[in-house]
Amino acid sequence: AEAGGPVLGICNGFQILLEAGLLPGAMLPNRSLRFIHKEVYLRVERDDTPLLAKLRRGQVVRLPIAHKEGNWFASEEELSAIEAKGLVALRYCSPHGEVDEAHNPNGALHGVAGLTNHEGNVLGMMPHPECRVDPLVAEPFGKPFIAALVEAS
Repeated sequence: AEAGGPVLGICNGFQILLEAGLLPGAMLPNRSLRFIHKEVYLRVERDDTPLLAKLRRGQVVRLPIAHKEGNWFASEEELSAIEAKGLVALRYCSPHGEVDEAHNPNGALHGVAGLTNHEGNVLGMMPHPECRVDPLVAEPFGKPFIAALVEAS
C-alpha cells in the first residue's frame, strides 16, 4: 500500500484494513446483532481512483453482503474528516440511489459501505463483488471492481 500498489479488502478484508490502520474507522456488530446475507444497493461516491475507475460517480450497483460485523463506525471528528476528504467510496442506498436508514442494512454511519485511503490505491468494502462476475449466475455488477483491480495491478 505504501508503495502505491492496489489493495482491495472485501468484507473481512475491509475489517483487516481498518485494524491495520490503512483505512479509518472500525467495524461494530450489525445494528440487529444478527448475521445478514442479502442483496443491497450501493451508490458509487468516487470514480477517480484506479480501483473504482470502471464505475461512475452516482452509479447504483447491486451486490450481496454476508456479515455479522459490518456496522462501520468512526468518531465525529474522524467522520467529518473522512467526508471532507471524500474518502467514502460506496454508500448503501435505495434502488434509485437515495441514501437513508431504510436501506442501510447494518447501521453503518452515513451509510458507508466502502472507503478509500487518501491516495486512492486502497479500497475496503463490505459487499462482495467477487460473487457477481458471472452473467449466468446474476447481473455482473461485481465485474468492474475486479477488472479495475486487475488493470491497476
